[in-house]
Amino acid sequence: MKALAAGIGVVFLSPILLAGTGMMLASSAEAVQSSSSFSNCLTDIDSDKVAEQVIKILDGASGKDVDIEGLDLPAEQVPNAATIVAAGLSLDVPKKGQIIALATAMQESRLRNLGYGDRDSLGLFQQRPSQGWGSAQQIRDPTYASEQFYKHLLKVDGWQQMTVTQAAQAVQKSGLPDAYAQWENLATALQAAIVKTFPGAGDATDDKDEQPSTSTTGCAPGQDGSGFGRIPEGSVPKGYSIPKDADPKARKAIEWAMHQLGTLYQWGGSCTNAHGPDPMGRCDCSSLMQQAYAHAGITLTRTTYTQVNEGKAVSPAHLKPGDLIFSRGTAARPEHVGMYMGEGLVIEAPRTTKPVRITPIKDWDILAVRRVL
Repeated sequence: MKALAAGIGVVFLSPILLAGTGMMLASSAEAVQSSSSFSNCLTDIDSDKVAEQVIKILDGASGKDVDIEGLDLPAEQVPNAATIVAAGLSLDVPKKGQIIALATAMQESRLRNLGYGDRDSLGLFQQRPSQGWGSAQQIRDPTYASEQFYKHLLKVDGWQQMTVTQAAQAVQKSGLPDAYAQWENLATALQAAIVKTFPGAGDATDDKDEQPSTSTTGCAPGQDGSGFGRIPEGSVPKGYSIPKDADPKARKAIEWAMHQLGTLYQWGGSCTNAHGPDPMGRCDCSSLMQQAYAHAGITLTRTTYTQVNEGKAVSPAHLKPGDLIFSRGTAARPEHVGMYMGEGLVIEAPRTTKPVRITPIKDWDILAVRRVL
């Protein structure tokens, strides 16, 4: 990858289900506030560390097998896309953020590191020195340009609840606000293909937890869960404890859910005997939530589709232990649910072949949050 980049003048010193048209929450003004609070620790980005980490991620990577329909200059576009994805990984930006960045660069420059543009626009994202994006030399550095895009994206209130084109427009403020949508499918496929080329990715799949990532943000565990590092499936991260200020009923629900760690997911399972021999006694995502709260004296409906209407909507920026977090699908009809545990962690029954596990909040594309207490 580095040899390829050198040949075309890219300076690396210088970052799945298809991400669909996620709906913004309309049920509550509070519910569409920022979920980027989990990334507020990125406001003081160390650019040198980001550059170092991008080099490490790209070292040994090869884009020769990245064959995505829609790229007309792949020899130039793939290395630039790899830099954008690597910068996102180094900053622990979720997959959706990487897709937004790729779609934006496709629209603005066709993933080319341009030395020209409208007025003083330059580079992959057509950023402007006169608008405070950096010097012309900095903007022509793909890593710096990617870092700046992510830094601005993470400041956008509710960006994870927006569609790709809405989030891109919130950063770029383009005269063609809907133009980014046409690149969403290409960007999604490109992100998935590029991640698999990175050393250490192995046979990476669409699972968020299998993306190679080393955060340069210095975030504390209580902010987005990244400080706990990789969490072995079915285990409790070292150093975690339920926050002392958690509601007593939320504490009971979390404790009960934690007792199911390591038990295999069963679609349609009742979660009434997850450790027993009958597979239908095991948990799926919504039955885990239902039974955890049942043991705390709270009655919930059975499915994700109905649980998203339980309690009241709250902002992802103001999560409390015990809150239900919804992802996949749309805000009105999400396909997955987990329970926030505090300290930037979520407990979930993820899918078939996977056990009940704890994951960091940074790995969740949050569509909705409901407080049932």
